[in-house]
Amino acid sequence: MNKTSFLIPLMAIATVNTAVAEKVEAEDSLAIQEVVVTGTRNAVDVRHLPMTVTVIDRQRLTEQQQTSILPTAMQQVPSLVVTSRAMMGYGVSTGAAGGINLRGITGGAGQLLVLIDGHPQYQGIYGHPISDSYQTLMADRVEVLRGPASVLYGSNAMGGVLNIVTRAMHQDGGKTQINLGAGSYGTVQTEASNQIRSGKFSSTIAAQYNHTDNHRPRMGFEQYGGYLKLGYDLSDHWNTYVDADITRFNASYPGPTSAPLFDGDQWITRGVVSAALENRYGRTSGSLSVYSNFGRHKIDDGTTDASKPTQRYFRSKDALTGVSWYQSAQLFEGNRLTVGLDYMHIYGNAYYTSKQTGEILETPNKQSGRSYRNEIAGYVDFRQDIVGWLTVDAGIRVDHHSITGTEWIPQAGIVVRPSTTGEIKAMVSKGFRNPTMREMYLYPPSNIDLEPERLWNYELSWRQRLGHFNYGANLFYIKGDNMIQTINRKNVNTGEIENYGLELEAQYRIDNHWALSTNHSWLHMENPIVAAPTYKGFLGANYHLRKWSVVAGLQYVNGLYTAIGDNEQKEHFCLLNTTVNYALCKSLALWVRGENLLAQSYEINLGYPMPRATFMGGVNINF
Repeated sequence: MNKTSFLIPLMAIATVNTAVAEKVEAEDSLAIQEVVVTGTRNAVDVRHLPMTVTVIDRQRLTEQQQTSILPTAMQQVPSLVVTSRAMMGYGVSTGAAGGINLRGITGGAGQLLVLIDGHPQYQGIYGHPISDSYQTLMADRVEVLRGPASVLYGSNAMGGVLNIVTRAMHQDGGKTQINLGAGSYGTVQTEASNQIRSGKFSSTIAAQYNHTDNHRPRMGFEQYGGYLKLGYDLSDHWNTYVDADITRFNASYPGPTSAPLFDGDQWITRGVVSAALENRYGRTSGSLSVYSNFGRHKIDDGTTDASKPTQRYFRSKDALTGVSWYQSAQLFEGNRLTVGLDYMHIYGNAYYTSKQTGEILETPNKQSGRSYRNEIAGYVDFRQDIVGWLTVDAGIRVDHHSITGTEWIPQAGIVVRPSTTGEIKAMVSKGFRNPTMREMYLYPPSNIDLEPERLWNYELSWRQRLGHFNYGANLFYIKGDNMIQTINRKNVNTGEIENYGLELEAQYRIDNHWALSTNHSWLHMENPIVAAPTYKGFLGANYHLRKWSVVAGLQYVNGLYTAIGDNEQKEHFCLLNTTVNYALCKSLALWVRGENLLAQSYEINLGYPMPRATFMGGVNINF
């Protein structure tokens, strides 16, 4: 199937959105999705923001019975690609999957930031997200901001942010949900959650266990973890909460098919705890929060000769402790001013230990494998409705890094609303990323003289809502320099980025039973990178009738780079996924999910063929 033959039926159908909620009018659903927090720190109608934000609500996240938020995000967000190598589990280290790529800017290099309730999430030493940590059990919704968000969120948000907004109980009462499933390759997924609200007190607790043998020898994956959130309303205007999320996974790494590995095992623990005090008044709102991310990693790099096992483990401990404060106020009609301060202490320790004795071995690190850095920043964002149809927005951040120095980050944008149903947005913004501990201190290519990476993003978009149909289009141009590359076995700031592209998306609710959605993205890169396709398209359909609901999605990817340089290689593939749900009664439902139903042979990571058609089935219990 080529790109042209796929686009014709997509465009002909004209396209789409979210699952049907029988008791919620389409206009109400749209209004809910218009309110976002990621682009401005406080809840605001996205029609007044110059940036592009995609919202994936909990219904959309859970309707396909996925334990991770990332497969759904790849379907719903134009230009977003998540690398994968197995039926379940992304892993870390050499050959790992779970790289989040947006508009040719990769989270694997720490250039795209994952947030949990606005708090940065990344490994302190390597600086990239840990994708197996981002589980559906914690998420009320996911907001993806395409383009730099460094004014509000600092380093690593140079390509965009993926913000997981956690679950909370808003009405008195309690509910419990249990999801059990099993399927291909010995795969098991289990999840249980309970939510309670009683007056001013609320709680959410969730736990999960997942396991699979996967489709290749020595590729097993096991994960267990939990989430806890406790909230209390101090008054009508003040509330506080504490929450904690932890995940532990054990993964086996089989190596590429061209050079299979033995004993490539990983034992990873990742967690985050946070506490916040929030205020909400008529004309002002804000928050003071503290948070701490932590990780423990034990890795056996494996061997190609089973008779010659490795003699050491790679180990690392890292953490990020931060304090975040912001206050947003309406100074006068149509105005919103947000000011904030961020402080982060990032530290870690990487080393090797002997398998036989457990003693610490010599590690090729500068500063004896121990390093830390501090970042402190202040920012201001100003938004003003000039007239009823025009909004301007401008912001600036000054960010001081204890090693690389001070960086100024501006952004500016306008929104023009020529009608009550549509808006034109124009945005220019700067993004940056400080070098990681690995790049500066760890292994021979390290270079303590590295400078931050920088890029500029220019974007023009149009969005319109026409009754039950809405659509949008975005044009973007990205120009970056100072990208960190390894030249002659040394990390240096020599790389460049020049990307431009087009994104289209549409949603159409046909009636109370049918809804359609589609999105498409085209990307041109002057300097290609791995896992960035020339074209990605998705067509989704949701059907609901009495006790039955069906969710189907067709995704086509063309020109996805799996290798660059002299050995350049590309992949193209078309994936059909379907989930069927049947409600036996109010509290019990059955489900079955099929993935890659066209049995495509393809790779996203070079040397790691993906499984053909796979199936899962299970039960949902609600009371």
